[in-house]
Amino acid sequence: MREFLTTRRANITPERAGVITTGRRRVPGLRRSEVATLAGMSVEYYAKLERGQLAGVSAGVLEAIARALHLDEAERTHLLRLAQEANGSNALLRPSRRPRQWVPRASLQWSLDAVTTPAIVVNNRQDLLAANHLGRALYSDVHTDPAHPPNFGRFTFLDSAARRFYPDWNLAADMTVANLRTAAGKNPHDKGLQDLVGELSTRSDEFRRRWGAHNVRTHGTGTKTFHHHVVGDLVLAYESMDLRAETDLTMTIYAAEPASPTAQALVLLASWAATTGAPPATIRYSA
Repeated sequence: MREFLTTRRANITPERAGVITTGRRRVPGLRRSEVATLAGMSVEYYAKLERGQLAGVSAGVLEAIARALHLDEAERTHLLRLAQEANGSNALLRPSRRPRQWVPRASLQWSLDAVTTPAIVVNNRQDLLAANHLGRALYSDVHTDPAHPPNFGRFTFLDSAARRFYPDWNLAADMTVANLRTAAGKNPHDKGLQDLVGELSTRSDEFRRRWGAHNVRTHGTGTKTFHHHVVGDLVLAYESMDLRAETDLTMTIYAAEPASPTAQALVLLASWAATTGAPPATIRYSA
């Protein structure tokens, strides 16, 4: 909580917050006293909250801080989750993390296979758990490490192929870390996520710097650009949806604009996958 509020406070300019300033400022962004004034509380109380002392804090106070810092919806939700974890009110809602072998239900794999464009299932740790034939072909580069389950964090920061696969690698890296930071806010007790963050922080300066920024995001819809090693450039719209039968799993379906070069490239990708084979459809991992 301390680091999240500190980084949000540093990121917002006085002008954007509507704070009138005079003279030279020694700190980036807003001072604690300015946030407290905007949120309608004493600076002493805000400073206590920023230190992580959140026992008894009300939803109204958190909403006031969110408004003062101009948090977007993903940041606001992250703030509320951090507060719940800090005061213990979220303990009963934490998902069970008993180690287990997970494979997609037959009906889930059938549903994926019925989709005629790339479709994948990932968890909050960004493990690639299941895909249809085109999804496995699209992300064939991500399956190259037999020592680990396919994971977008490891691929983005530890595999040199990622810088070719993602033409805007910096954007992809920012999004990957923001997704992992959001997952940490949902369940900071996830041992698998802790281990992944520790590994990436140790092995990648790029990851460690981004992790320290405390940026979060909601992965829902948009457009992604890829450069596949067989079919070249792809511009794909995506829609993501939570799977209600599986805690913290998300299905993402990609689609190309009809009659576009990407639509033609997907036809070539399907042909390539059919003739050369794709990574296995069933992926096992320890939850």
